[in-house]
Amino acid sequence: MTQAYLEHANITVRDPERAAEMLTALFGWKERWRGPAKNKGFTIHVGSDSHYIAFYTSAGGIHKEVDFAPGTALNHLAFVVDDLDETERRVIDFGLQPFNHGDYAPGRRFYFLDENAIEYEIVSYAAPGDAGQKMP
Repeated sequence: MTQAYLEHANITVRDPERAAEMLTALFGWKERWRGPAKNKGFTIHVGSDSHYIAFYTSAGGIHKEVDFAPGTALNHLAFVVDDLDETERRVIDFGLQPFNHGDYAPGRRFYFLDENAIEYEIVSYAAPGDAGQKMP
């Protein structure tokens, strides 16, 4: 049996354009596809050649506020980066607020919430001053 891997996640957001812009700015990802989606909605896929996040909104982009309570259906999405400090700068430059920093084995990390109250964890397994990432 082949090892399984996560190809994509499909997440409902208020504004797919803004959500896609965020991941492009933070991680240098590219837009893979955009177009119509179920229930007369709209979706943008952002990621690499092998994996992506699909940001979906229903017709009109209307969602109840309660649908976006942090931690209700999704705890967080975690991303590994080479340079944690540079990525944190990009998060701040994008107008988002990092919180809950942690420096503990096996790596350093912080979190932030996007405009949809989706929590993101950013982690680096690179040793201080190391240019490459080291997986645990």
